[in-house]
Amino acid sequence: EVCVHHLHFTSDDYAVLGNKIKCNPAIKAPANRAALWTALLDDRLDVIATDHAPHTVEEKSGNYEHAHAGLPLVQHSVLMMLDYVKAGKITIEKVVEKMSHAVATCFQIADRGYIREGYMADLVIADLNQRTTVSKENVLYKCGWSPLEGQSLAGVIENTFVNGDLVYGKGNWNESQKGQRLRFNRDV
Repeated sequence: EVCVHHLHFTSDDYAVLGNKIKCNPAIKAPANRAALWTALLDDRLDVIATDHAPHTVEEKSGNYEHAHAGLPLVQHSVLMMLDYVKAGKITIEKVVEKMSHAVATCFQIADRGYIREGYMADLVIADLNQRTTVSKENVLYKCGWSPLEGQSLAGVIENTFVNGDLVYGKGNWNESQKGQRLRFNRDV
């Protein structure tokens, strides 16, 4: 797997973002990011993940050695990858494969990861003709911040479906619909 932040940030970003992009493994040099992209595009990496870790600003502050590792990115991971689709770096089909199909296949998650009859419809509908500028005001993470603040990403998430139920639509949440425990196709 490769995490979306390792495809996006480089060690050059520490000058501005500092501890906000501290993670394990660490964000590395531009050449390392390029190597990860090469490995992703030639299928040596199976999955694009978020490694979502919504630490508070206080937990990320102070001495680098003691700052918590991890980034809040689950809200923006699809938009980050759509930005690379719009830039011509990766195809939408490859993003779907690496963020959905391969996840379900690798982890043997039952009835998920594909648009198929009988499968749970976990879907995101995005308008690629618009852009999202990440700001403190539109961050939905409980930690209240994002290392992407100020960045403009391709696309706007219009709707999100979980188990076939609309849970987010055009800025409104439907909290009456809940997720459910995943089932796996494996003997443990």
